[in-house]
Amino acid sequence: MTRITIAKGDGIGPEIMDATLRIILEAGAQLEIDEIEVGEKVYLSGNASGIAPESWDIIRRNKIFLKAPITTPQGGGYKSLNVSTRKFLGLYANIRPCRSYHPFIATKHPVMDVVIVRENEEDLYAGIEHQQTDEVVQCLKLISRPGCEKIIRYAFEFARQQGRKKVTCFTKDNIMKQTDGLFHQVFEEIAKEYPDIENEHWIVDIGAAKLADTPEAFDVLVMPNLYGDVLSDVAAQISGSVGLAGSANIGETCAMFEAIHGSAPRRAGQNLANPSGLLQAAIMMLNHVGQTQVAERVQNAWLTTIENGIHTYDIYKEGVSRKKVGTKEFADAVINNLGKMPQTLKAVSYHGKGALNLPRYTRKSPTPKALVGVDLFVHWRGTNPEELSNLLKALESEKAKLKLITNRGIKVYPDGFPETFCTDHWRCRFMPPSENGFDADEIIQLLLRARRAKIEVIKTENLYVFNGKPAFSAAQGQ
Repeated sequence: MTRITIAKGDGIGPEIMDATLRIILEAGAQLEIDEIEVGEKVYLSGNASGIAPESWDIIRRNKIFLKAPITTPQGGGYKSLNVSTRKFLGLYANIRPCRSYHPFIATKHPVMDVVIVRENEEDLYAGIEHQQTDEVVQCLKLISRPGCEKIIRYAFEFARQQGRKKVTCFTKDNIMKQTDGLFHQVFEEIAKEYPDIENEHWIVDIGAAKLADTPEAFDVLVMPNLYGDVLSDVAAQISGSVGLAGSANIGETCAMFEAIHGSAPRRAGQNLANPSGLLQAAIMMLNHVGQTQVAERVQNAWLTTIENGIHTYDIYKEGVSRKKVGTKEFADAVINNLGKMPQTLKAVSYHGKGALNLPRYTRKSPTPKALVGVDLFVHWRGTNPEELSNLLKALESEKAKLKLITNRGIKVYPDGFPETFCTDHWRCRFMPPSENGFDADEIIQLLLRARRAKIEVIKTENLYVFNGKPAFSAAQGQ
């Protein structure tokens, strides 16, 4: 018996949760259930996080959380509960199977069977944003070695357990050489530990085009958070329907399972919604807690129902579907098919495919690093980089010389082009004239001189080398 936490959510959430629980319990799931309330009602009661502290305690105690979609009220100040849950509970891996069910569900890709393994905690989804100047805002993209190692190892272990043949990495490291470059580097390192599994890397834009055109070329895909968020929805849609897809969010101690679609408030209370996405999430949950025989029984019954043409409105198609049914009737059909096997669609077997037990991340020894300069980010409303350079040269010392100025990453001094459009946000790099002689005290002195010169420095970034290798980006055009 496994004790789990559920939340019925908002919109169609209560209907699809009731249908899902009815199916899995009828199939023999051994569950004790604690229900909590999250979402719109909690938000509107004045709780900006959408969840009460005592509900966190229940989730953390039970470790397993099955959640229906929620509605986040419009307007500022409300935090995404999905993002908060993933981060607070350390749910670093988001697993989204995307499989086509041809010929019963319309798709242009009848043999698609892809699993996207998405990093779930960092990247741009750290949500660290600032307005820097009148014209420029920033969002920090944070990629860590622990985050890379955990998600990439999970992808390879998942592929090995599931009998899959290839893991593909998507990044944009031709542009983001430090952040995406680290993800790609760690992928290459870990891939060497799995010689039985083919590996490859694609730049994300052409990889996304290939995924949309020829998804059968891929097997398991692993990628940073933002790309994974976008492409998992693309993959689910081209497989047939976002409404059929569930996802697992896996951490070292806790796990959350959910449908990937929203709460669809316009369809609420009408017995219309398709519970398949949440049911697929529940099947993943049952596998995770070791109830693989029940998971297998439910999945094959669901496949049989799809194959029999018993479809809800969202996937119903004249000439293919046999009967249009509501939420409750669809659940009844799946229950009636328990113990049956699909005849056209491939039946599933989950024997030996429960939770993955990965080793905890072990922090590496520190890498030798040296401070070699600083970038001062300046709010300046002028437009002529030469004029700005003259102001900045007044800040120079024997240890700190102005090396370059960029605007939105493009070098505008020295030897900039007059055609380059500039905003009021300038990166001004100071470095010593030789390899030695720069320290943190020099940064403080630079800031003091800038203050006296009435130059507004809005932030600084220290420039380091690690093991003798520069660990900061060059300017475009440098």
